[in-house]
Amino acid sequence: MTEHIVKLPDVGEGVAEAELVEWHVKPGDLVREDDLIAAVMTDKATVEVPSPVTGKVMWVEGAIGERIAVGSGLVGIQSDVKVETEGAGASTPPPVAAPAPAPAPTAAPVATAAKPARAPGPARAARAEGDAPLAAPAVRRRARDAGIDLRGVAGTGPAGRIMHEDLDAVFVSGPGTAPAQRMGRQPNLSVEDIPIIGLRRRIAERMAATTAIPSITYVEEVDVTALEALRKSLNDEAPDTPRLTPVPFLALAIARAVAQHPEMNALHDADAGRIRRIGGVHLGIAAQTPGGLMVPVIRHVEARGLRDIAEEAARLARAAKDGTALREELSGSTITLTSLGPLGGIVTTPILNAPEVAIIGANAIRTRPMWDGEAFRPRQMMNISASFDHRVIDGWDAAMFVQTIKRLLETPARLFMEEI
Repeated sequence: MTEHIVKLPDVGEGVAEAELVEWHVKPGDLVREDDLIAAVMTDKATVEVPSPVTGKVMWVEGAIGERIAVGSGLVGIQSDVKVETEGAGASTPPPVAAPAPAPAPTAAPVATAAKPARAPGPARAARAEGDAPLAAPAVRRRARDAGIDLRGVAGTGPAGRIMHEDLDAVFVSGPGTAPAQRMGRQPNLSVEDIPIIGLRRRIAERMAATTAIPSITYVEEVDVTALEALRKSLNDEAPDTPRLTPVPFLALAIARAVAQHPEMNALHDADAGRIRRIGGVHLGIAAQTPGGLMVPVIRHVEARGLRDIAEEAARLARAAKDGTALREELSGSTITLTSLGPLGGIVTTPILNAPEVAIIGANAIRTRPMWDGEAFRPRQMMNISASFDHRVIDGWDAAMFVQTIKRLLETPARLFMEEI
């Protein structure tokens, strides 16, 4: 038997380990050269590992969510097995003892989240009609919340007392064993355990580190009536090009504002006691994907035009959502823009994308009556919610930066002027 061991490859410069997020094979599977066998994640980039040989999978190493060192063995493949027809003409020895196949990232519903439910206890005589069931207050409260009539539950405790385990047995048997239902509705007794792995684990780790940063959030309302009129006009004039959203205008405004407030386009290394101020505006655009939030980066916004920014933002968003974004497209931002579009609400409190010192949040555009000195008139208004690392950015400077963005958006011609 010729066994080929597939090792975790070098998935990036300086990366010593990666998280196993998906198995495509299990022991006994037949694979061909270049078939995908696993997927690993590092720094929010998913890397697929192909099989270098054709053969039969003998063993796999590692469970979903486990961190694997670069160079460690992932899969053992018997490479002298023919795969045209599974088992035809193949001389395959008994499978080598191997770990069980890794579970899928989302676990199936289980009975309870606290402990395994035990089998029901020995059958007991039915409780005499009119006899009150014996149960502790906590058991009664739990049964009441679940819509279970304790008169229909056999107790296995001393003197027929109903225990938590007896309720667990009802959960396992299904809601049909709970005879008393309120208003004919069935209680949903399912509990789902979902492991935090892959991108969601990365996000959780970053949020835990970022929320420790003392930050300040500044909110300002912006009249974008003129900006929206310009955007509609540009879209109407070029119907065959990708439609412009507010994002490229916001990106231009941030780049122009950074030119006046360079301290906002910086990275804070607290351990080294240093601020690295960056000349180029590499704008992170927060994008929601099926796996969680990613931040692809538009590089050198200060040197791009409006439609160039729009096309690059759309391309990166597509790549992030379909999982084809490259590692370098998901790192290296110097300031971040986040927006929920029409769902943006009135006010948000953006969380810093550390080690950056500023993040700009765009909220929903709403038509509101605004006083112009003579009368209330309908205007299209949008709130900007911006957060700053208060260790290095003072409140006054934060407010001035947002006010600069406000002026640029309220008079959009300024976005395209060399001097503002």
